[in-house]
Amino acid sequence: MVKRVPIPAVAPALLAAAALALSGCGDVGDGGASAGAGKGGRTLTVFAAASLTETFTALGETFEGSHPGVKVRFNFGGSSTLAQQIVQGAPADVFAAASPATMKTVTDKGAASGRPAVFARNRLVIAVPKNEAGKVRALPDLAARGLKVVLCAEQVPCGAAAGQALRAGGVKVTPVSREQDVKAVLTKVRMGEADAGLVYRTDVRAASGQVTGVEFPESAEAVNDYPIAPLAEAPQPALAREFVGLVLSQQGRTALTRAGFEAP
Repeated sequence: MVKRVPIPAVAPALLAAAALALSGCGDVGDGGASAGAGKGGRTLTVFAAASLTETFTALGETFEGSHPGVKVRFNFGGSSTLAQQIVQGAPADVFAAASPATMKTVTDKGAASGRPAVFARNRLVIAVPKNEAGKVRALPDLAARGLKVVLCAEQVPCGAAAGQALRAGGVKVTPVSREQDVKAVLTKVRMGEADAGLVYRTDVRAASGQVTGVEFPESAEAVNDYPIAPLAEAPQPALAREFVGLVLSQQGRTALTRAGFEAP
């Protein structure tokens, strides 16, 4: 079964210690045996933007099915946080970001292996609680007095995209909170703790009717490209390249399109 194990941000010294501990008792390179994923198995660790949770989890199960003995472990979160963890030494094989800017944090440090490939695009919608679908009909409605709006943090791709869209529409919004990833924004709306939030179209689709998505034309000014790359210090470099290959394949493209992503 695909594992999703969040890895919190930690100091570089602690990350180095963790890496040493893993090298002593966990997975080893592609050519050796490993106890990390069970007897004779290997673990592929993928750091991916939170908006990829559902699609990548399914692709991880597909990958496991075609690679007996391999377990795929995901760390989903805000792309900016994941990028910082990688450059600080967190052990990972693949990074899939929700924007080229966050991938650049990794490539600038020489932490990616090869040139990242853009595999999907995503755009924002306004998420509102399903029982309040008529309250917000357009982007300017987010500026209404008393409306509780939640956005992603500005350094996170969904937050940067939200800022671009709001500027394009000339709309000023003071959010009641800024969250570290898009799933946290969606949860606030779904739980009724916010009247609206800017999230990706794919997140509304994944919520399966728990929220309503409102399309708005200004989203065309803030479309995010999603790049992916194997990492230079990947414990499983061959598996990392194969997983990236799956994401870029027609099978991966079909899964992404079904989830609401656009082709790059």
